[in-house]
Amino acid sequence: MTRQAALGAAMPDLLAALRLRLPGIAEAAATEDVDGAFPAGSVAALDAAGLLRAPLARALGGAGWGIEAEGAAPLAQALRLVGRASLPLGRLYEGHVNALRLVQRHGSAAQVAAAARDAAAGLLFGVWNTDAPGEPPLAIRPDGRLAGRKVLCSGAGFAARALVTARPEATPEAPPQMLLVPLVPGERADISGWTAQGMRASATGAVDFTGLALQDGMAIGSPGDYLRQPDFSAGAWRFAAVQCGGLEAVLGALREHLRRTNRGGDPHQAARLGQAALAAETARLWVHSAALRAEAEPAAAEAATYANLARTAVERAALDVLELAQRSVGLTAFLRPNPLERLCRDLATYLRQPAPDRALGVAAADILAAVPAVGDLWDRP
Repeated sequence: MTRQAALGAAMPDLLAALRLRLPGIAEAAATEDVDGAFPAGSVAALDAAGLLRAPLARALGGAGWGIEAEGAAPLAQALRLVGRASLPLGRLYEGHVNALRLVQRHGSAAQVAAAARDAAAGLLFGVWNTDAPGEPPLAIRPDGRLAGRKVLCSGAGFAARALVTARPEATPEAPPQMLLVPLVPGERADISGWTAQGMRASATGAVDFTGLALQDGMAIGSPGDYLRQPDFSAGAWRFAAVQCGGLEAVLGALREHLRRTNRGGDPHQAARLGQAALAAETARLWVHSAALRAEAEPAAAEAATYANLARTAVERAALDVLELAQRSVGLTAFLRPNPLERLCRDLATYLRQPAPDRALGVAAADILAAVPAVGDLWDRP
């Protein structure tokens, strides 16, 4: 057995280790709700719990979260737990998981080994795909240097390894090529433009790659691999899992409010709490099922369709819980320092994932074209 395999076999119960750190993470999240903040202490807590290396295959010293079928259920639970304690941290961790998954699926043995060493050393990875509106996409110039920016980069200035997509400058319509770019903390990032009402501690901003030389080993896989289906769409279950955790945090804050004010016996309040609990469990079940389908080997043929439905179901459940909680608590839910005020802002912001209508429309088209009876579409192994 290799040293890394032995390390993987000796890893403690990761979920138990995470749960021990959740109170501290949640407490830190309340103090980090300021523009330009980054949850450095909470990222370190995830590393101490073994979660930064957990997305590695077990043979590499990880737990196989996001890369092996057996890791689907524990990863789904971990993403919910982290999101419940801190949605900004959940967003960062989901990106870390996604980056390591892509490197392991499409990278060479040397690239995978290097990424494994970096993750084991506590380095944070991110996936940044969004090009700046109105500007040319991130390009690879003929001289082998990059030109352009990525925006909406969570962890900008803090992530040490960024998986980005770029295209040859001469053929911007070509399929995107994944690049794993090493970054120096504090360089090339500008988070001044992140003025969203929520997710303030996610260090989201723009990163300028102009002039950075493309080195050997940076290119991951082949052009088009990043958008390869069903992985690209099926992977939406991971951010939905983090959102589900945020939804649970809002529900928990509502329950605590009703207990503290002794208003839980009011029939209208009880009905709203019950409806919110139904929505939360609906979201959790969608996430769990989508995770199993997406992480199966090979992925279920309908995994992308199911994930598109799951992300929509979680969004709807979260919006319902936000309304129910704010209606139950009243104006206090909008006043600082009530914890519900921050939780609602973060969740409402994080729900704005790209192309929600398109995701639902694609799922509907797949359902329309499917052969099985409607009741049999998902009732299969």
